[in-house]
Amino acid sequence: MTKQHAWNGPAIYEIKAFGRLGDQWASWFEGLSIESQGKMTVLTGRIVDQAALHGLLAKIRDLGMPIVSVQCLGIDPDDI
Repeated sequence: MTKQHAWNGPAIYEIKAFGRLGDQWASWFEGLSIESQGKMTVLTGRIVDQAALHGLLAKIRDLGMPIVSVQCLGIDPDDI
């Protein structure tokens, strides 16, 4: 069996969800930038770990917004 290593530290993520959120939601989404793109909302920013990522995804789910995509845009080399 191949051993796989998972990254659990801070990383920059882009989360796309169907529906629109205004900037007033930024504090609820822990300071992520919020951008509307047509009928979708794009949340982008640094998320401290996988637990925080799952918490943010749960918040989006609780708002009834279908998640379209979650993409890790990169890891800050200083965090490794």
